[in-house]
Amino acid sequence: MAQHTIETMWMGKMQFNSLVNGHTIIMDAPERVGGEDQGPIPKPFVLTALSGCTGMDIVSILRQQGRELKELNIKVTGELSKQKPIEYLSMHIVYDFRGDELYKEAALDAVTVSQEKYCGVSHMLRKAIPVTWEVSYNGEKIFDNSPKETAAHNS
Repeated sequence: MAQHTIETMWMGKMQFNSLVNGHTIIMDAPERVGGEDQGPIPKPFVLTALSGCTGMDIVSILRQQGRELKELNIKVTGELSKQKPIEYLSMHIVYDFRGDELYKEAALDAVTVSQEKYCGVSHMLRKAIPVTWEVSYNGEKIFDNSPKETAAHNS
């Protein structure tokens, strides 16, 4: 069975450095809680992993089809609990594509394939919390599977 392993070292105060595939990731806390704000707090890395996983899927799928994007921006919002332990209760992904109008359906299909077949981070998270998404292409929203109140809240 394949596995990933990372190593994390405490660097003093609230800073931790993780070695991930030969790359150092710095995590720290704001000064108000004893850190020096030398890096992000850990929890948003889950959102980062989700955006990177699905983004890489989409670019790979479209490239295999010979379709190149001009731009793809992904925004992931995680709704946090109010009580401890503070955890994500849901996540919402906004895909914002820019490119040739001929590739609009292909972009939407690539998002669907990523979410339903390839993105292991999204698949894993959906076992624990709702993960919804919306897709815009050249400024036009072409898909949104979020509940109505969430969609209104995120707009």
